[in-house]
Amino acid sequence: MRIGIVSETWPPEVNGVALTVHGLAAGLAARGHRVDLVRPRQPEAGEVEPGIDEWLTRGLSMPRYPGVRLGLPAGRALHRRWRQQRPDVVYIATEGPLGWSALRTARRLRIPVATGFHTRFDHYARHYDIAWTAPLVRGYLGRFHRRAAATLVPTVALADELQSLDVHNACLLRRAVDTRLFHPDQRDPALRTRWGVEGDGPVVLYVGRIAPEKNLALAVRAFEAIRQRLPAARYVWVGDGPERAALQAAHPDFVFAGVQRGEELARHYASADLFPFPSLSETFGNVILEALASGLPVVAYNEGAAREHLHDGIDGYRIDQGGERAFVDAAVRLAGDPALARRMGRAARENIEQLSPDVVVREFEALLYELTKESEHARDALPSRA
Repeated sequence: MRIGIVSETWPPEVNGVALTVHGLAAGLAARGHRVDLVRPRQPEAGEVEPGIDEWLTRGLSMPRYPGVRLGLPAGRALHRRWRQQRPDVVYIATEGPLGWSALRTARRLRIPVATGFHTRFDHYARHYDIAWTAPLVRGYLGRFHRRAAATLVPTVALADELQSLDVHNACLLRRAVDTRLFHPDQRDPALRTRWGVEGDGPVVLYVGRIAPEKNLALAVRAFEAIRQRLPAARYVWVGDGPERAALQAAHPDFVFAGVQRGEELARHYASADLFPFPSLSETFGNVILEALASGLPVVAYNEGAAREHLHDGIDGYRIDQGGERAFVDAAVRLAGDPALARRMGRAARENIEQLSPDVVVREFEALLYELTKESEHARDALPSRA
């Protein structure tokens, strides 16, 4: 098949959507499909990948969220491109202006189209002093996804969320994690030494965007409670974002490692001891899978990846919303009981090993094939004009 993929985020940008879409595109290309990738031009050039034809459009950084790009509308240009090189099916991963124009163009050309529901921008609004826009954003998301033949979601809970937006075309496509890359064997004593770890002193890890919507105050509160009991504990932060400078100034004892990728990121995960993740804004949370694959017990709220893949009391703790005290207590319990943390870490690794990227790509491929067949049947059912 020739598969059109439209995304307003792509590596080297580091976020769950970019990495997920890249994995799907690369997996389809490896299976012999031709991928026609449409995305905004980035300040940092990405690598040319076999089987993926890139078409770069104009874009800009989202206001107050510079790590996320918005592609500008490109309907006319897309219409010309897709008439000359018509995709069999189009997958639109993001709901920005570029995604909207791609959706309208695909429908106009009667190309079957699926969308991805990755980011709850209506939830983000309250963290950026624009909470009044949340109903407008919800309305926009509903109109967007109702126009697709299918909307792909990584969890059952997100399918239910779509129902609340009056979107009834949800299809479950679970996320995967590279269990060969993210592995406990990546643990690096030399890296722990650079962090200033004394002996087996616990290392608490944060990985992700350092931004208001990630509930950072609770992350800090949990670590401070750990340090009251274990003064040698260290807190390592991987990532970047608008709150990093203020957080670093307020907590000069924290280790800020910046953005890490590939094996370096895997070493950071495996060299830590526990992963409290307090975010309440995730539609999924790829970092939870990466931590579990790396043998880290996780403390997280009972939504997204945690609801689907974290087994409470076995490989970490799932916390109900509003349970800040419970979140802190769970993190302290793990940090103060190394044997418990190691046992949960082993269980985490065992429970996550079946999430193969190859399986997810094959499921995605099958779904796209089904959309093309449904589109062909619909065209055949149209009355002849003869």
